[in-house]
Amino acid sequence: MAHFIRGKQAGIKNDLSAGLDPDSFAIDQVARYGINSLISALAYDPIQSLLAVGTKDTQHGPGQIYVFGRKRVCQKLLLPRKSSVQILQFCADKLIAVDSKYDIVVFSLENAKIVATYAPPGQITALVADPTLDFVLIGLLNGDVVAYDLDRQGITPFRIRNIWKERNPRARLLPVVTLAFHPRDIGTLLIGYTEGAVVYSFQQDKATKVFHYEVPPGAPGGDADPASLNRSRFPKLTQALWHPTGTFVLTGHEDSSLVIWDPKDGRRVMARTLQVNNVDKPSSLSGGLGSSSTISVLKEPLFRVAWCSKENPDETGVLIAGGASTAEPTKGLTFLDLGMTPTYATSSWQILSDYFEKPKKQHILPTPPNAEVIDFCLIPRKSPHYAGSHDPIAVIALLASGEIVTLSFPSGHPIAPTNQLHVSLTFVHPFVNRIDLSFIERTRWLGLVESRSSGPPILKGGVAAEYQLRRFTNRNILQTAHADGTVRIWDAGHGDEIENEAVVQVDVARAIGRNEEVNISRTSMSGATGELAVGMQTGEVVVFRWGNNRNFGRNLPPTDARGFGLEGIADRAEPSVKQGLIPLTLLNKQHSPVTALKMSDIGFIGVGFESGNVTVIDLRGPAVIFDADLTDFSKPQKHGSFRKSGNQSAAKPEWPVSMEFGVMSLEGEDYSSILLFLGTNLGHFVTFKILPEPHGGYAVKLAGVISLDARIVSISPIDADSGEPAGATQDVVARLRNGHKVNGLALVVTQSGVRIFKPASAKGAQKNWDEFTCDSAAVVKDLAMGYVLVGLFGDGCAKAYSIPALKQIASSSVSDFLDLRRFSEAVITPTGDIVGWAGPSEIATLNIWGTRADLTKSLDTIFNPEAIVPPRPTISNLQWISGTQYVTSNDLDLLIGGEDRPPSKRMIEQMRADEQQRHVANRPAPTSPAASSSGREQEGYWAYMQRQVQERTENLGIMGDSMDKLEDNSSGWANDVNKYVGNQKKKAVMG
Repeated sequence: MAHFIRGKQAGIKNDLSAGLDPDSFAIDQVARYGINSLISALAYDPIQSLLAVGTKDTQHGPGQIYVFGRKRVCQKLLLPRKSSVQILQFCADKLIAVDSKYDIVVFSLENAKIVATYAPPGQITALVADPTLDFVLIGLLNGDVVAYDLDRQGITPFRIRNIWKERNPRARLLPVVTLAFHPRDIGTLLIGYTEGAVVYSFQQDKATKVFHYEVPPGAPGGDADPASLNRSRFPKLTQALWHPTGTFVLTGHEDSSLVIWDPKDGRRVMARTLQVNNVDKPSSLSGGLGSSSTISVLKEPLFRVAWCSKENPDETGVLIAGGASTAEPTKGLTFLDLGMTPTYATSSWQILSDYFEKPKKQHILPTPPNAEVIDFCLIPRKSPHYAGSHDPIAVIALLASGEIVTLSFPSGHPIAPTNQLHVSLTFVHPFVNRIDLSFIERTRWLGLVESRSSGPPILKGGVAAEYQLRRFTNRNILQTAHADGTVRIWDAGHGDEIENEAVVQVDVARAIGRNEEVNISRTSMSGATGELAVGMQTGEVVVFRWGNNRNFGRNLPPTDARGFGLEGIADRAEPSVKQGLIPLTLLNKQHSPVTALKMSDIGFIGVGFESGNVTVIDLRGPAVIFDADLTDFSKPQKHGSFRKSGNQSAAKPEWPVSMEFGVMSLEGEDYSSILLFLGTNLGHFVTFKILPEPHGGYAVKLAGVISLDARIVSISPIDADSGEPAGATQDVVARLRNGHKVNGLALVVTQSGVRIFKPASAKGAQKNWDEFTCDSAAVVKDLAMGYVLVGLFGDGCAKAYSIPALKQIASSSVSDFLDLRRFSEAVITPTGDIVGWAGPSEIATLNIWGTRADLTKSLDTIFNPEAIVPPRPTISNLQWISGTQYVTSNDLDLLIGGEDRPPSKRMIEQMRADEQQRHVANRPAPTSPAASSSGREQEGYWAYMQRQVQERTENLGIMGDSMDKLEDNSSGWANDVNKYVGNQKKKAVMG
């Protein structure tokens, strides 16, 4: 009965939802993109070319680990219990994590699963591993160092007692701060405690050198605090690391001072800060940047320090996060380019001191304004050794806000993550403020491949899994608007094979000609033409069109904006883009923020502003063909009044919130035309007609205004006969000239109800929601059954309603997948996909025509067994001659694991591989394969040994015969030479 009554009211004869029942409505979680919580740890493996990202346990999500590879390759690793990731480190075929519960979790990269967990006897404060070792050394809060066997998955009896406790028995707490293997001698370990550092020898089982930093009275120290200037100070240690060749040791302290030590005799070479040298000397304060100062300046703590090197490990530099003055206008990472290290054996003490006092160059790798770098991850070209700091090409900086920034090294130029990092990392590079989705034809999207200049790829590891390809389905193209004014466009997929995985990027900040106040409020992309419109909080609208950049490779200064109206901005394209979305035109009417934006498939753009202004742009000019204010329509219309009576109602501000283009016949008309539908925040529904002009252009005219009950959520033009969308497509508009008619209706969803009617009349079928408001809605098609109305409601459920009966078919909770508070920002596609926010930096893709399955489990392969770890650097010949005892990785395995430890799996596999190679190399070539194979199949062990001895004897005999023949041939050749020389002498004498 409801179908009959509402169908007659709306003018729909057929049941467009026939055959659909509650069993058809089942939510599948198809995919997730982004980072679920704040990033807390980063690690990079240059052998596998993988990046690991650990997150914190917050209200938005639990701590977990993402491992990213090339393009869309990703594996998500879950911790065994709810906690945050504190430390991440790759070690050969494993990933080692330390969580906030101070447990060690070992993951296998080969199968992306947990292989071992260990709870040490104390809190973990430091950890170090080496890809050539089967052990990981763990520094504890009590100052001890223990070893965990990764191969046997258990703790070893090896333990280094708190060495600093022997120097200061009165100290209550002396935790291990850092651990670092010697870059060339794995038998030497640098241990950093809060009061100092020691060099520990595994072979001697003792500390060979001790480094204790003391600032004498009168010396400024790192902070130059006047209150403590006249007494000795011992700043606590926060960093301890080796020079890339082990020639020096660097320690960082809580007063922001950097101290360089000579590990051979334990002397201090230099103590400095980023600004001042010799801060440990009372009488000499020489400024590292040409100035000196004893004034106390508040400095950032030293968050992280890395001693980097180029391909030649003697050519080094120090990269520092923190340590700069808080008053510095430019924030970022500081790089001290030290240049080539002096030869230690032939250099005087003054030369060594000058090397650190006067670096070759000091510069800042800039980060966004007011952004504090708290950690970073270097990206080496190929070597995992030298503490991961050998010949890096880039650095990924982690900001205090949780965002990341990628910079080239050592120049510090920003690297766009587009097509360099996984799309999930772009959600925090920087944060995404808004998402929009366009339904684009598959063939059109395959042609939108951006050509952009870029450096070598950062992530090259992993192999993506193969999925079923949907050849005849339009693509879900996502547009993510970022805080820096960039928009990135990519295929979110349907849980299927993604053919075009590339990301297209546009720089809106460059297009509008400024870097400040670039907050994007709306984006809209045409599914047929690929044209993009971007609306700003400051009122500008930027239009991009696919094409070639005529200024490719030339960084031209942007032209001055006129400040009002429509202007061409093709010269503001990024110089690195050869082909892509190029800026076309800019609308700058100096209105309030853009609140509604729609890019049509037929060359028109509808724009609504918070001030109530409505603008229509025709891209054929481009030109503005309509510009009016909502107050212009306040006069009573035939089909209802736009303004309600009463001063209170009239005083409410009103602005457009939704726009949609369609083609249909209006009530009382016998022809179809192009229509623009507009909905406002107060529930008014406005219909405009776009008509051709005699001179060739188009004009926009008001067709009607009606008042609905609440804020309009969505507008869906539909065909009353088939239920198909009555959108303004290129094909339908082309047929209008031949008299094509569309019997269309408008299905309008508000927060409090839904109405189906013939524009621009208020008559039709309607339904009010029961008790919860609707935040997002769309008409969705089931491929086999028909059309339904799907909405997201305030009770956390996705509900489906039949058309035209508007009867609830099914309801399913999605609050476990999506953030209920951001339902209004979710997008529902015509095929039944729901894309919405799951957290501040994570989105989830759901499908309503599923089987209640979780399809987010990745099947990608991230480990390449053929990628071999290169040999570890060793000591030089000069060091070996001078008496340095060389300790191999196998020696250290024996020292830590003990003599009773059986060979590890790595050793067994290596021995098996060596044996196979020897067997292949020594295998003799058979003279008669058929005869030899038939005879050898039946021979026993002793027969096999007898045959081997016989073949060896025959080979020796052949070798002897060959040597005899060689001797005869050599003797004959010598006689011939003697005869030739004698003849020449005779001819010379006889003339």
